[in-house]
Amino acid sequence: MVKSFRSKLTGVFGYPVDENPTIVMQEAAFQAAGLDWRYLTLLVKPEDLPAAVQGMRAMNFDGINLTIPHKTAIIPLLDEITESAELIGAVNTVYRDEDKLIGTNTDGKGFVEGMKQRGIDLKGKHLVILGAGGAGRAVAVESALAGCSSISIINRNADRGQSLRDLLNKKTDCQADFIPWADGVRIPACDILINATSVGLYPDKNYPDIRLDDIKPGMIVQDIIPNPAITPFLKEAQKRGAVIYDGLAMLVYQGAIAYKLWTGAEPSIEVMKQALAEAFA
Repeated sequence: MVKSFRSKLTGVFGYPVDENPTIVMQEAAFQAAGLDWRYLTLLVKPEDLPAAVQGMRAMNFDGINLTIPHKTAIIPLLDEITESAELIGAVNTVYRDEDKLIGTNTDGKGFVEGMKQRGIDLKGKHLVILGAGGAGRAVAVESALAGCSSISIINRNADRGQSLRDLLNKKTDCQADFIPWADGVRIPACDILINATSVGLYPDKNYPDIRLDDIKPGMIVQDIIPNPAITPFLKEAQKRGAVIYDGLAMLVYQGAIAYKLWTGAEPSIEVMKQALAEAFA
């Protein structure tokens, strides 16, 4: 017999399951709103993903997040995916619309919303993005859809970088170009420079190997890494007069977007920020 319960369920399908600050953030937001919801971490092996999605339907989950390696594999198991998720080629959030499960990607949306909340309009801006992996691709696509005029993609893997360049040029109004990432790569003049790599790169693991002198006063420099908040890369940018932003806001706003898709309500951004700050302390 299956015991009934009142709580509504959301969660993350991950493999392997690591300590995830998103759990703390979402649970804090549910509690602050007085919602009897739970955000669960569920280990799902790749071969078990179809069964897990079927279980999500059967147990009436209102939504899930996904980690690698499920972000692409889940797409054929869903009823629909959003335009941006289709362009990105990956889903990190699933929400329920009556009996349908719809996939979207909130990573890039979190970046765009973070900029918006700081009073920065991406329309007409030129961006340089370091990295063309999952985060870089999501930020590039959402920024293009938000109206930025041009994006330079800098990436070590030429195929991946060229693929993202071609996608942006073909599917959006943004003009994109690709720059191979060799040691000490030059950064073209831009409004916003984004480090969309998750770890430091050769030769110094603390910040990307670029020509730091190309960072100019007044340039906006964003790192997607939320912890530590001020990375060595951001410290170097700040020394050169750049306006720096850490990855915390991006993480908060992508989580807030998922929360609203699941619950239909706006979460407390301050509660989510505080929960993350405590998790990273």
